[in-house]
Amino acid sequence: MTQRIEAAWLADPRLRSILKALGTDGEEARVVGGAVRNHLLGRPITDVDIATTAEPQAVIARAQAAGFKAVPTGIAHGTVTVVADERPFEVTTLRRDHETDGRHAKVIFGRDWKADAERRDFTVNALYCDAEGEILDLVGGLADIETRTLRFIGDAAARIEEDYLRILRFYRFFAWYGDGRPDAEGLRATVRLKDGLSRLSAERVWAELRKLLAAPDPSRALLWMRQSGVLTQVLPESEKWGIDAIHPLARAEAELGWPADPLLRLMAIVPPDGARMGALAKRLRFSNVDRDRLTAWALSEAPNAETTDAALRRLLYYGDRQALIDRLRLALAAERGRGTVEGSAASARLFTLLAHAERFEKPELPVSGEDLVRAGLQPGPDFGAALRRLETAYVDSGFALDRDALLEKL
Repeated sequence: MTQRIEAAWLADPRLRSILKALGTDGEEARVVGGAVRNHLLGRPITDVDIATTAEPQAVIARAQAAGFKAVPTGIAHGTVTVVADERPFEVTTLRRDHETDGRHAKVIFGRDWKADAERRDFTVNALYCDAEGEILDLVGGLADIETRTLRFIGDAAARIEEDYLRILRFYRFFAWYGDGRPDAEGLRATVRLKDGLSRLSAERVWAELRKLLAAPDPSRALLWMRQSGVLTQVLPESEKWGIDAIHPLARAEAELGWPADPLLRLMAIVPPDGARMGALAKRLRFSNVDRDRLTAWALSEAPNAETTDAALRRLLYYGDRQALIDRLRLALAAERGRGTVEGSAASARLFTLLAHAERFEKPELPVSGEDLVRAGLQPGPDFGAALRRLETAYVDSGFALDRDALLEKL
């Protein structure tokens, strides 16, 4: 099955110059992987990767001779980043795996395009195209693109045992590109080998989960992960909580213009327990920002359709604004998913509360401790209590009382 593509990204003079520099004097160079796959699926293209028969040192020499910067970012595995006018292109020499331990591989460079294709993970990721757009398909990737089938190359178990992260990649790519049911052989292999996920670093696991949760609607992939036991293996906190909230949340994001938010989607499938979320963030090596957001959500009070404007003001003033926005978005998505008349009324109220929360900017209390001293109040046990009473009055007024009105209350 042969096919030719025409695309603006393929006509980029920087890319064409690199392909020309690497593909002369007996060597060959082709675009590989995601750019070809996404073009055929009509998806956005961000990175363009290149495969070549030229060995890494030759890649560096040829790139520099053509006036480009060459950075040996992964030279032991044959990867050099070539930078043309500030745009990076990852260039990797054709290779095959010599030894693997389920996490890392020792490679042998070669010139065989089929051997290079067969060492990759999925058929849709092993498509090459030359500078003229001619696609080289050595593993049946074009047919799988047509049917949106995500299939391991060759024996699924063998591919997974080369790198257990491919279990999560199987579900992640299914979430983004798959249709119908996952490939049966691949599914069985993930069930049988899921214990191998324990060999992976926390950073790799969370990076892959985050990409999966960023898919337009990851609910089908999460359902299969749940049934296979893979989800419990990497996210045991979700085991008794359920994943039913994911599809309504993804739909609400699409319909209401919210960005696809992996962390919010994680919140939808784990319990709002501060201690457990702190442990989860530590185990998966979250960034401080993500850890703080997750634990603040877990510890925050949950507003609902019965929450009054005054109660919401208090929650926003004394609490964590982002945590309340997260709580309200999850509640709104859940109500919209119920599709009942009562749910419609609750949705309208939650939408109003969410709009207030998103616009809220915490005001500064107009009075200070110095104002209280000037008003004649002496420092002591009642001093802090008096200031807190004024703060409560200020919040209850809807932040309408000014300095003079508050001091009159004093």
